[in-house]
Amino acid sequence: MQDTSPPPTERHILSTFEEIRSGVIDIAAKAKRSMTIMTADLEPGIYDSDEFLEVVKRLVLAKRYARIRVLVTDPARTVRAGNSFVKLGRRLNTYIDFRNLRESYRKEVHSAYIIADDQAILYRVNGRGYDGIMGFGEAPVAQQYLKEFEQPWVDSAFSEDIRRAHT
Repeated sequence: MQDTSPPPTERHILSTFEEIRSGVIDIAAKAKRSMTIMTADLEPGIYDSDEFLEVVKRLVLAKRYARIRVLVTDPARTVRAGNSFVKLGRRLNTYIDFRNLRESYRKEVHSAYIIADDQAILYRVNGRGYDGIMGFGEAPVAQQYLKEFEQPWVDSAFSEDIRRAHT
């Protein structure tokens, strides 16, 4: 008989760049069908690390229905800095979607997070800092942030300028 109980809740407090980087990779590795990312500028060293990119490639190449949505709150900085995740997204554009957060939301949104499916989340109140909470088996919390993500995602324009900057 298969166990259908939810996974146990597990939480970790993070406070350094390395912990955030490692936590993002851990959360991404939990994804079986989707990743949802809210980030200021795709955070160099985190979302363009080789380890993170390998996890993304494994997900999208193993699952035809996989989907990764990325909402960037400071697109000008992303375009200036360049990012390997964006380059990968250009090649795998049926799986990875980037959008710039609509201007009207930018004063309201300061957090950053990555959500795997609707079960695991790494959340930072200040997306420019490294203090955060990572949780596994956190369906109610992950679903709350997915719900909050949805309207800005729908309202935000397709981010052609991010993709174009890396051709």
